[in-house]
This record gives sequence, structure tokens and C-alpha cells, in this order.
Amino acid sequence: MATTDRQAATLALAHALSAAERGLAVIPLSRTKLPALRSPHRDDPDPVPCHGECGRFGHGVHDASTDPVRIRALFAAAPRATGYGIACGLPPHHLIGVDLDTKTGTDPAAALRELALRHLFTIPATVVVLTPSGGRHLWLSGPPDVVVPNSAGRLAPGIDIRGAGGYLVGPGSRTDHGTYTTLPGTAHLPPAACPPALLRLLLPPPRAHHPTPPPAGGHGRGLVQFVLAAHEGQRNTRLFWAACRAYEDGIGPALVDPLVDAARSTGLSEHEARATIASAARMTGHRP
Repeated sequence: MATTDRQAATLALAHALSAAERGLAVIPLSRTKLPALRSPHRDDPDPVPCHGECGRFGHGVHDASTDPVRIRALFAAAPRATGYGIACGLPPHHLIGVDLDTKTGTDPAAALRELALRHLFTIPATVVVLTPSGGRHLWLSGPPDVVVPNSAGRLAPGIDIRGAGGYLVGPGSRTDHGTYTTLPGTAHLPPAACPPALLRLLLPPPRAHHPTPPPAGGHGRGLVQFVLAAHEGQRNTRLFWAACRAYEDGIGPALVDPLVDAARSTGLSEHEARATIASAARMTGHRP
């Protein structure tokens, strides 16, 4: 391995440990911005869903940790890592990343300003990370009981959102296109609370209320199947969306246990599943 790569790996670990001290869970990244550790199940003849339950490294964002011992072990297993990713949606910050991507040929900063004027919110002073392509990552903190999904261009062209199951490239990371840096004057700021009006825009759009709720039978089974079909990184988002639909259609209480069972079969714990469903109930104006 070249000396420069060794230096990059050492710096990446140092930056990752510094981020972990601020309560940010991290994973090692390669120069391509992808997780540096390959899945231990890639050669399994009949792989089963695993998000780290096997105890081995290589589960992407599910490996993320704030424990310095575990972080050093992750980077030791990935000696060619030149950067680190910061997992979104985890306590204590419940980080939400607003990615203003200039590569689309649009002006995402102007689009965000227009959204702010239209929906009457302002972006507070917060951590801003500059990307090698000229874009910016804004770090915001979300409520602990709300699951913000990942999205690309849904808010506006050029604006991507990193939420639960996603990650942001941490400042100090080196990639094939350059180094991520913190905007001067923002490095030591905490992630600011996401404005409520912006938070509403980041959540799945609510369905129109039906005066006569449909029976729970076929519709309820469809929502359960929607949760069962969740892939890695989609479990909480799908469960939250399905629970919102169920409560909006008047069948939420009847579907709590079936949705919990479906979520558990995808790898979520019962506690996590019930917390997500309770969050959906509150978001739609119901008591859990």
C-alpha cells in the first residue's frame, strides 16, 4: 500500500474517532464513498437477511458505532479505507443530512431558499460540509420518535436527503474526487434542530382521509406484505409508511401486532418496531 494511502487511512481513523466523540456513529469508507468492508455473506449459497446479528463486520451502515475500540477494529479490518461515513437517524443526534448536489446542473441552494420562503422556515446555523464537486451537506437533528426516509430529488431537483439507514461522508474523508471539508466556522457547531416545516416536507406525504375506512382484510394484508418485502435500509421507512397508511385508513390498532410481526421477520426488534408504529400514530394524530 502506498505511503499516501497509509496516511489517508490514518487520518480517516483519526477523523472518525473525533466524530465518535461527538456522538456520531461511524463506519470506514473506500475512495468510492462506499463502505470499505465487503459483506461476509457475499459467497453464501443461500443468504438470509442479516444486519450484523452474525457478529462479523461488513454490514454497511449497520456496523456504525461510537465505541472507539470497535471503530479501531473496523478500520483495522479495512486498511485501505480513506474516509468514514456517519450513520443518520441514530441517537443522540438523529442526524438528517440535506445534500445539495451540484452535479445535476441545477441550483439546489436556490431551490432550498425557495422552499424556505414558501413554507416559512429558515435553516439554522449548523454544521456544513463542503463536497469535492462543489456541493454542500447540511447537518440537522431530528426528533427521536420520527423516522425520516432517504430520498433523491423528491424535495427539489438536486436536493437529496440522508435519513434512517443512510450515511453522510464525514469531513476529512478522501475520495477519488477530492477531500470533504467543513465550512469554516461551522466545525464545532452541534447539528441544529430541523425546522418543523421542513421536517414535514421530508416525511412521506399523508394520504387523504377516507370518511368510510375500508375493511382491514385485503388492505391490511397488503400493508403487511409491503413491510415484509423491505430490503436492507428500508425496514424502518417501510414500517413507518405502512403504519401511517393504516392509521389514516382507520385500521391502525388492528394492524399493530401484524405489522410488528412483519417487521421482526425483516430483522427489527419488537421494541424498535413498536416505537416506529407509535411514532406513525402520533404523526397521523392518533394515540398509540
